[in-house]
Amino acid sequence: MGYCVRGRVTPATAEHVLSFDEGPSTLGGALLIPLYARHLTMLRNLACLLALVMLSGSPVQTKDKSTPASASGVKRGDYTWAEKTLKGLSLEEKVGQLFMVRLRVEFLNGKSAQYFELRKNIRKYHIGSLAMSVPAQGRARNVNRRFETVSLLNQLQEESKLPLLIAGDFERGVLPANLFGTTVFPHAMAFGAAGKAAYAEEFGRITAQESRALGVHWNLFPVADVNSNPANPIIGTRAFGGDPQQVGDLVAAYVRGARAGGMLTTAKHFPGHGNTAIDSHLAVALVDDDLERLHAIDLPPFEKAIAAGVDSVMTAHVRVMALDPNPGRVATTSHAIVTGLLKRQLGFKGIVVTDALDMAGLGVLYPKNPGRVAVDAFKAGNDVLTMPANLDASYTAMLQAVRRGEIGEDRLDASVLKILQAKEALGLARNRVVNVAAIRTLVGSPENIAIGQRISDASMTLVRDNGTLLPLGARHSGKTQRVLYRRQDGRSSLLVVILCDDVRADDGRVLEREMRKRAPDAEVVYVDPRSVEAKSDSVLKAAERAAEIVVAVYVVPSAARTRTVARGQKNSASLPDSTAKLFGKILARGAEKTTVLAMGTPYLVEDFPTIQNYICAFSNAKVSEISAARALFGEIPMPGHLPVNISSTLISSDSKIRRPAVVASARAR
Repeated sequence: MGYCVRGRVTPATAEHVLSFDEGPSTLGGALLIPLYARHLTMLRNLACLLALVMLSGSPVQTKDKSTPASASGVKRGDYTWAEKTLKGLSLEEKVGQLFMVRLRVEFLNGKSAQYFELRKNIRKYHIGSLAMSVPAQGRARNVNRRFETVSLLNQLQEESKLPLLIAGDFERGVLPANLFGTTVFPHAMAFGAAGKAAYAEEFGRITAQESRALGVHWNLFPVADVNSNPANPIIGTRAFGGDPQQVGDLVAAYVRGARAGGMLTTAKHFPGHGNTAIDSHLAVALVDDDLERLHAIDLPPFEKAIAAGVDSVMTAHVRVMALDPNPGRVATTSHAIVTGLLKRQLGFKGIVVTDALDMAGLGVLYPKNPGRVAVDAFKAGNDVLTMPANLDASYTAMLQAVRRGEIGEDRLDASVLKILQAKEALGLARNRVVNVAAIRTLVGSPENIAIGQRISDASMTLVRDNGTLLPLGARHSGKTQRVLYRRQDGRSSLLVVILCDDVRADDGRVLEREMRKRAPDAEVVYVDPRSVEAKSDSVLKAAERAAEIVVAVYVVPSAARTRTVARGQKNSASLPDSTAKLFGKILARGAEKTTVLAMGTPYLVEDFPTIQNYICAFSNAKVSEISAARALFGEIPMPGHLPVNISSTLISSDSKIRRPAVVASARAR
């Protein structure tokens, strides 16, 4: 069955195929036979795909001749194909190669309007790259749908004249894990807490292996920003930490692991987005650092990434006045920053890719001419133009700029050659599709999943401990086995309050499951800004009754969070005002019996200095929720250290409370 699963598979109807592949004016008689033959081939391939899904109980054995050999890494050297291909491209095709457009994986099925729009745009604009956009979390999906998803990627590849570079923003491993069955990792800051470069290298290696198996070649990661501003609403736990040297070491380790696994890497967001208090998705962010601080804090991780061989650098939509005082330019459109600093001073020779051009932090500067942003970004020194707000306007503006001589053809050729060389280095010139049947053996192996969990366990950080509460349950028994909560009066000894942005989302679900395994009678309450008013009284009464309280706080940076939950707050990286008020009242009624889990930002304690027991997981990933439950009950040690400074609480990044596992020796109270 090997030949069945590697070709063009689509559930599209004949009408769909004909209407897309050839317009009415070109459907001459000479074309009809190959078109019908193509449709019959696709139907055969669809039957093979369905057979593969039905055999999901056991791996399908195929000759793996369609999966690029990623184990040997990203190959550099002979670029004969790239150079030859460049010479044969038209101006329109060259310009198209510069663009990376969004591919929404949740809409990637053979019948969706979004899918057919994407196919049309790839052909019309000669697109060079796709950026896989995925929701970070979501309800469980049928994992067998991954076969259809990857097969449709194969089809897009075969329909394109040139191989497509498929990119993913895989900051926590390949997402969505509940679709692809991939290995789950915690947020980058958890790696900073664990403090081992080997973990970051494994992170890169496993993500590369699984990405390539799914047909994705380029990760828009690692984040090389240093999160030096606690109020940063968009970087936060996406960064490895606040120490530029450690961040640089972990960035370099990730790059080495991913490139050895055959994947392109991206250091972002140049020249540094860590010291901002504005989300550039929504407005123009300002980095108001002087040159000395930029060279001491922001630039070292990028320098280490370049030394490690990072393939691309992503530019940020931030104003950096010390580097370019023009208020009408951000780093993405600044020749001084992209060409002067990155290329000339730091010596970067790889691909320079813009952050998404449809972000408001850039688009607000071009209210009447959306296509011009692409021209200015390219002239600044960028090679790949990512997700323009208006593809047609941007493509047309680039064509016109070259035709009138504003952009020289030699400059255009240099960028296109970089892109083609990347495709050749990845082996796409020889084979651009992947073997769907091989996914089972390459993605989400038990060994890799265990590594992701082990890294999460190693990141658990005990920041504050009053010495009377942790591990949970130890006060009720001196036995060495795990202690379960049961009371004779039927009331719960343990109250778990989950403060999240949306009670309908996934946050807290795995944590609840893990807590109930250990404390079946625990009372678990979810609270978000919409429900807090209705639930506050009952939560506070439960807090007064409970012997022990766990408050799990989910504050994770994202553009969506800034737009909705945190709107109107002075600090959108903090707990919303309404739930913060409830949290403060819980602490007032029993801080000594309350353990706080920071399932995201570690800076929470700055707003609530009365916290007595404080554990940082730095992440809302499922592995982090499992680790948090294990740590609460003393099943694992908490060896992590704070990778950022929390100044107002007299806790520094050097502070560490070491706590061994106590399952075998419960601490007497």
